[in-house]
Amino acid sequence: MTISHDSAVPIYRQLAALLRDRIESGNLAPGAPLPSESQLMGEYGISRDSVRKAMDVLRADELVVTVQGKGTYVVQKSG
Repeated sequence: MTISHDSAVPIYRQLAALLRDRIESGNLAPGAPLPSESQLMGEYGISRDSVRKAMDVLRADELVVTVQGKGTYVVQKSG
């Protein structure tokens, strides 16, 4: 799946959905780091603001946690 700049869906929501799919499919395992902001910007051709908003969505959904100075990681689900 790719990011569509012409879509009615905001870019940050598209990125959040892409990353959510990768997490839920196991492609990004619990405890695994997410790609850096710079990597995501380069891979999808999007702005830092869009990447940060997507991370906000994933944090709000409790799928990821950000550790200051370390990065953003997939949450270890208990149970």
